[in-house]
Amino acid sequence: MYASQQWKDYELIDTGGGEKLERWGDIILRRPDPQIIWPLEKETGAWRNVHGHYHRSSSGGGNWDMKKPIPERWTISYDELKFYIKPTNFKHTGLFPEQAANWSWMIDKIQNAGRPISVLNLFAYTGGATVASAYAGASVVHVDAAKGMVQWAKENVQLSGLGDRHVRYITDDVFKFVQREHRRGNRYDAIIMDPPSYGRGPNGETWKLEQNLYPFLESCTGILTDNPLFVLINSYTTGISPTVLSNMLTMTMQNKYGGKISAGEIGLPITASNMMLPCGILGRWES
Repeated sequence: MYASQQWKDYELIDTGGGEKLERWGDIILRRPDPQIIWPLEKETGAWRNVHGHYHRSSSGGGNWDMKKPIPERWTISYDELKFYIKPTNFKHTGLFPEQAANWSWMIDKIQNAGRPISVLNLFAYTGGATVASAYAGASVVHVDAAKGMVQWAKENVQLSGLGDRHVRYITDDVFKFVQREHRRGNRYDAIIMDPPSYGRGPNGETWKLEQNLYPFLESCTGILTDNPLFVLINSYTTGISPTVLSNMLTMTMQNKYGGKISAGEIGLPITASNMMLPCGILGRWES
């Protein structure tokens, strides 16, 4: 299990009954989580005394029940990295705190590379990995299809005092962007990706991770430099094993470049129980 123990502004307080109780700075939120299939031992006052509680709807989606007034958005920090937090209509807050384990890893890789590093962040969301990479000194190309998420990422970079760093923000279909980079001859030292389980392109193209991840990963190797630093894959798709990501990286990266592969679950420590909450999986190739 890959987990960061360094959070101060975020805490997974407790879990149970299909929900998690979290502290984001000074704001306490209660949200559903499909991995939490164990019961809630005791619904103490902390569970009841929340700022917001997200309720799932039986027809899909859900809504926030705000118990106390909160800011429209607020800031939390991870070491010197800063992020805007805002409850969204889809239960998310704009940040996946378990990814801090990856941020620390990529910062170390970039800072110790001994050379300028260019990073391509695909399906880049609100830019946690973009902020970390820019902080480490890399030049970054941030690509996401959602304009609002790209703007949020730009604001996170500026919030972290990194507005002068070399970051390009691209609102585009990720697959088509990679194809164009092939034709342009652009190359990167590191690629980060967090592909969805399922999606549709702007012209109705269908993406299904089980069918499309391997060919997409293979195409991404064509825009790596001759001496790449790392490739990181995150996945939140239910039923995909870390070994699957390890095998794919072996076939696409290790067979060509050598290097080292690591894979496993990524998660968060639960304060109340000293257990770990699994949040997804990762696969890393590094030179």
